[in-house]
Amino acid sequence: MSVQEQTSVLITGGRGFVGRALVNLLRESGIRVVSLDRVSIAARGTATGEVVCEISDPEELQLIFEKEQVESVIHLAAMLPTAAQRDPVRATKINVVGSLNLLELARQFGVRRFVFASSLSIYGTWDESHVVSEADRAAPEDLYGAAKLYVEQLGTAYRQHHGLDFVSLRIGRVVGAGAKSATSAWRSQIFEYLRADRAMEIQIPYAGSERVLVVNVEDVAKALAILLQSGKTAHPVYNAPCESVVVQDLKREVEKLNANITVCLGGAAVVGNPRLLDFSRFQKEFGCPVEPLSKQLTKSSERESLPYTSKVFP
Repeated sequence: MSVQEQTSVLITGGRGFVGRALVNLLRESGIRVVSLDRVSIAARGTATGEVVCEISDPEELQLIFEKEQVESVIHLAAMLPTAAQRDPVRATKINVVGSLNLLELARQFGVRRFVFASSLSIYGTWDESHVVSEADRAAPEDLYGAAKLYVEQLGTAYRQHHGLDFVSLRIGRVVGAGAKSATSAWRSQIFEYLRADRAMEIQIPYAGSERVLVVNVEDVAKALAILLQSGKTAHPVYNAPCESVVVQDLKREVEKLNANITVCLGGAAVVGNPRLLDFSRFQKEFGCPVEPLSKQLTKSSERESLPYTSKVFP
């Protein structure tokens, strides 16, 4: 029996937007995946390879490590920014304490690789002319970003002092169909509405001159899989490959692909994140080219089936 068959990759937040894409990608590669989340598929219980657990509960987590022979961890689970601001106590239990529980169990069970899904929000706001690299200072402006930074620091300490092979990927705004976001629905709608056959409206809160750093969910999954399967990494932290998109250009591209769509822009500035990013550290070590968002949108518009059609919007 191969090592892959004997052991498993534990993915926390496996039912989330990135989690679903990553689980599918790894399983298609023949890797045994255990998908952990605090909720199961609908209300029907758990499917094969899925476990329900609160990462803030160390006893529950330990049982999973024991039962599933966890060889590697990809840690995605977190309370997102809006929810974290509403309930900072619970967010700290999940985003900080839950992460520490996973790091400690990974150390105890001799996990080979621990990949952490971090965020570009750890950098805070930067001037639009500055290209931010891993060498720049981290100055998060909300609870979510602060927790991400602290977990990176914890993981780096475990790497240095306990030999845990920890690596963090700082990810931009993830776009693609199926995100189901209540606070930034545009990130999915720009893909999902492309074949709409009636008038549709997309609200993007930013001013047209602003830049946003975006990355397709499938590209995030690929980058995480690369870090999972690589040898010893040269660094504990990497900026994820992404694209800096001018909001007005994004509006123009989406409306060009489907005349039924109107993209309405707000006047907000991009705060809490950089506008330009240097991700050469990742690309020099691992490759992983970035396909322009315009090409991704064009491909999606040409597919025969997308979620939003006249059957959904009668």
